[in-house]
Amino acid sequence: MGQLEKAVFAGGCFWCMVKPFTEWDGIHSVVSGYMGGTIEHPTYEQVKEGNSGHLEVVEITFDPALYSYVDLLALYWPQIDPTDAGGQFQDRGHSYTTAIFYTNESQRLAAEHSKNELAESGRFTKPIVTVIRPAETFYVAEDYHQDFYKKEKEAYEADRVQSGRDEFIQANWEDHK
Repeated sequence: MGQLEKAVFAGGCFWCMVKPFTEWDGIHSVVSGYMGGTIEHPTYEQVKEGNSGHLEVVEITFDPALYSYVDLLALYWPQIDPTDAGGQFQDRGHSYTTAIFYTNESQRLAAEHSKNELAESGRFTKPIVTVIRPAETFYVAEDYHQDFYKKEKEAYEADRVQSGRDEFIQANWEDHK
């Protein structure tokens, strides 16, 4: 096992951002939490209300020798609508907007490169609005949010269907299945 790194992505509701990353060799953990706000140790209610400045994020601990940061970025983009500045799918507001939080210069450069490639690809007619910013203090979300897709399978699946995320992914990222 090589030196582990962390990657942090905001992609709307963190419930839907955990499962896609857990299925790969080299991914050691995916933890739901909050980043980017002004309140220490925010609660879910504070973040959801939008007053804390935090985004819902997933913190991914990975072995870059087995699953590279570039591969994580390639997996991240097809989970989101990178053109929506107002939230993601049914979840609206600042706390549900998209962002890549980089932990080092190499991640920043890779994230900017991947964003530029996506912008130039012609896949979307609207601008790519996902922000790239330095990682800040990560606050672990309440326990009931962790691995929600496993613990509350029916509720997770119903929420995911209602959100419209899967239809968007199918319509816009069909070549990334």
